Amino acid sequence: MYIPREAEQSLYATTVGAWLWSGRRGVITGRAAAALHGAIWVDDDTPVELLWANNRPPPGIITRRDRIGDDEIVRVDGMPVAGWQRTAFDLGRYLPRGVAVAHLDALARATGITARDVLPLADRYKGARGVRRFREAVELMDAGGASPKETWLRLLLIDAGFPRPQTQIPVYDPEYGWAYIDMGWEDLLIGLEYDGDQHRTDPRRYARDIAKHRMLQRRKWITLRVIKEHHPDQVISWVREAWTQREREAMAAISAA
Repeated sequence: MYIPREAEQSLYATTVGAWLWSGRRGVITGRAAAALHGAIWVDDDTPVELLWANNRPPPGIITRRDRIGDDEIVRVDGMPVAGWQRTAFDLGRYLPRGVAVAHLDALARATGITARDVLPLADRYKGARGVRRFREAVELMDAGGASPKETWLRLLLIDAGFPRPQTQIPVYDPEYGWAYIDMGWEDLLIGLEYDGDQHRTDPRRYARDIAKHRMLQRRKWITLRVIKEHHPDQVISWVREAWTQREREAMAAISAA
């Protein structure tokens, strides 16, 4: 395998270089492996993690002496790469909770992997470093998380004590057609949308968003739109107000019956 010296810097090029540095013996895992499996939201300057016994890796490479079974390795472009399950296992063990869940969401979205698929590795490597952290992260994994910020918002709601929200909630309207709400509680008609900058800078998308939210309002949804400038406490307050409104409506309906 050969990467031209003048090739544009990319995570893929760095991954190939890291593997060649290991003498073609290291097994690629972690975020670099997730990217090779099709996961997005992995930055080009992300360190490449290798399962290989070397205590002095150069900058940009992380090496670990962890065990890995032959059945946990696949070949991608001729390189040994941790399979979906093992990649998820290592993401959950070594990354901070929020970062881990965001990358697990992206891996699940790309591959269809579920917690049931990967939890057996916790039993196989019982007592290994980070297994408890992995269990928590993988239980929070959700293929409906379409961006790291959506993952952040979902975890914010869970940590505030709300029931785990459903993701990518489908709503059909005869005039509008199909729409999907980032997350929320369908039974209460409460939804949340995380609007990245592209929602405001792309005029066509902005116009679609306006039409979508008018439709949801017409169908009695309470839809809360969140942007990066909103403080977490503010978001939680809005959600609590929405829940309180639904509780009042339910009590009024009971009294009127």
